[in-house]
Amino acid sequence: MKNLKTWKVLMIATLAVVLGADLGLGIFLWQSSREDAASLRADHSRMILQAKLLRADVQRGEKIRASLPQIGRDCDAFYGQSFLPSSTGYSEIETDLDKIAADAGVRSSGFSFKQSPVKDRGVTQIDISTSVDADYASIIRFVNGIERSKNFYLLDGLHLAGATASTIRLEIELHTYFRT
Repeated sequence: MKNLKTWKVLMIATLAVVLGADLGLGIFLWQSSREDAASLRADHSRMILQAKLLRADVQRGEKIRASLPQIGRDCDAFYGQSFLPSSTGYSEIETDLDKIAADAGVRSSGFSFKQSPVKDRGVTQIDISTSVDADYASIIRFVNGIERSKNFYLLDGLHLAGATASTIRLEIELHTYFRT
């Protein structure tokens, strides 16, 4: 008899739990059915757009991955062609800059070089400074010649050192790199 009472209490408790879960599920379904079709369509459209954007990102990533070997070859070619070897670099730079200055009609005071190694890069940075005297058009031709040179130069600064009615004196700072 005692087992029967325990069994009845256990069954009533189980039925109460099942009815509570059923009631909770019913409330959840009732609330989710209250969302109108327009908001569901908007959510669907937003998710489709997001999926398209993610697919486009993946495609761009795959294109980048596919182009990496060519980029590596381009970088190696740039390194080999644009950075002079340290054994002959100074004379080639001085010859090149003298020719650019002569072609532009600029008088140069000569070039001074300062060398500083770049750690773990296989290159040495060469800082170049000079003073030039010329009219405005000649200085523009000189800067243009530096930009178009087959050698790699970065123009760090142009500083006005003096001027007359027809001549400008500039301090020019450049740098380049040598292969080591």
